[in-house]
Amino acid sequence: MKLAEFTGFVVGNPPPSLGGRYFLFVKIQTACGITGWGEIYAGSFAPHLVIALAEDVYGRYLDGQDPHHIERFMRRALGSGFSQRPDPTMMGIISALEMACWDIIGKAAGQPCYQLLGGQVQDQLRTYTYLYPDDTEDAGQFYADPIRAGEQAAKAVADGFTAVKFDPAGQYTVYDGRMPDLEAISRSAAFCREVRSAVGDKADILFGTHGQFTAAGALRMAQAIAPYDPLWFEEPCPPDNVEVLGQIASRSPVPISTGERLCGLVEFAAAMQAGAAILQPNLGRAGGLLEGRKIASMAAMRHQLIAPHLYCGPIVAAANIQLATAIPNFLILESIKKMDGFHAELLVEPLHWESGYILPSKKPGLGVEINEEVALAHAYEGQNLHLEMGQNPYDHIRDRYFPGG
Repeated sequence: MKLAEFTGFVVGNPPPSLGGRYFLFVKIQTACGITGWGEIYAGSFAPHLVIALAEDVYGRYLDGQDPHHIERFMRRALGSGFSQRPDPTMMGIISALEMACWDIIGKAAGQPCYQLLGGQVQDQLRTYTYLYPDDTEDAGQFYADPIRAGEQAAKAVADGFTAVKFDPAGQYTVYDGRMPDLEAISRSAAFCREVRSAVGDKADILFGTHGQFTAAGALRMAQAIAPYDPLWFEEPCPPDNVEVLGQIASRSPVPISTGERLCGLVEFAAAMQAGAAILQPNLGRAGGLLEGRKIASMAAMRHQLIAPHLYCGPIVAAANIQLATAIPNFLILESIKKMDGFHAELLVEPLHWESGYILPSKKPGLGVEINEEVALAHAYEGQNLHLEMGQNPYDHIRDRYFPGG
């Protein structure tokens, strides 16, 4: 079996654009007609440029090759141009091509990928969602309103979710980490209080940030939210200095989670050693399914848990599901609402979300197929990045009402 063809898609995500402005899909096909799908979670460059880079990597290291040779491809691509280190854009591309190879391997074997990663462990996968505004609601106002957060949390629990996430600490910027202002600390504590009051002991509350704080600032925030018993405090500091993460993890009264922006086993190993209790690999950036399996195995040795991250499209969601199904130290899976809306429209058959859980597909490969007519009908022509950080130092007055990146 040999790989023979590459196609890339940049798909615009219609408003409210949950999961980002666009999704980057790759399709690779074998000479014998088997199709594999992958998705890139990388946004440092214009999306069409990233797809061109993916085509270049495919041509150098996969065209004409056997898709089973995952480790060989990983080593060659990771070392491309005398690099041998986890560059986020290259790792996003590797991740997508790798999961497309796994999709092909599973289809050729007639088995879901999780059966080839060690076999099924989880029969159903607990999920959580962010708290999102209603379609007619101003996002900036909503994300600063603890009362509305509590109301949306109650609705999520009524739908079956047993965990909800929110991030009320304000705009994240290229100048972070910083010390949280007093208003942000007060607002964050109010969010935790209102959401806890709304859900009681029926749901965990997950406190999200985006690497916004110094160690001292993160510890001040952790002390303020601890009375409401969050399951985790997510990415409290920028991902560039693992020693700072360790300072926070060793003193925080709330468990620390991280991983959305980490790439590969080595970066995750450093986070584990620093004391992160919960690892959040996004398989569209972390290295794909095999690397994800390695990360989960290393975490299991330390009794650390895996909660796959998702802020992109349905192919990464499907890959996350395959990994989560096969590992014993799975905690919870990020879901964008019920994986409905445009995420469902993009698939020939939607993911199976039911009463707070994803039910793993028994179909071979990743278990999903992109509806190419829908993807092509929503081609993205813009130049904005998938997510964009604030370009100026944080100002607690100007940036109080942050509608998201």
